[in-house]
Amino acid sequence: MDDYPLLDLFWTMLWFFLWIMWLFLLFKVIADIFRSHDLGGWGKAGWLIVTLLLPYIGVLVYVIVRGKSMSKRDIKEAQDRDAAFKAYVREAAGTSDANGADATKKGSHVDDLAKLAELKDKGAITEEEYQRAKTKLLV
Repeated sequence: MDDYPLLDLFWTMLWFFLWIMWLFLLFKVIADIFRSHDLGGWGKAGWLIVTLLLPYIGVLVYVIVRGKSMSKRDIKEAQDRDAAFKAYVREAAGTSDANGADATKKGSHVDDLAKLAELKDKGAITEEEYQRAKTKLLV
């Protein structure tokens, strides 16, 4: 280590960092090739061959030619994941169904029973009507 100058160590680390960044870009491009719905089978095979046989040039050309659609696919996938997560949270919390309705069946029975008890307490419905409605809800 004594005969390896500090500047050479800096350049070695810089080239290593750039190589790792290129590897990340290569994997992202290959994943985008397979994820793309607007490319057919031959198009995907062609881009894959170009990026594997001419790695630096192939990745650079792919990013230049398809970079804009690549970012659009990334944004759409992120929005789809976000929407799926929000739908899952709504479903798990029981606050609305997939169509965005107010209450799901989990909480609606309790709410309806509470409303019935309130109507009975106010005298708006009789005990007999209350029991009939309660039985109808619980069955």
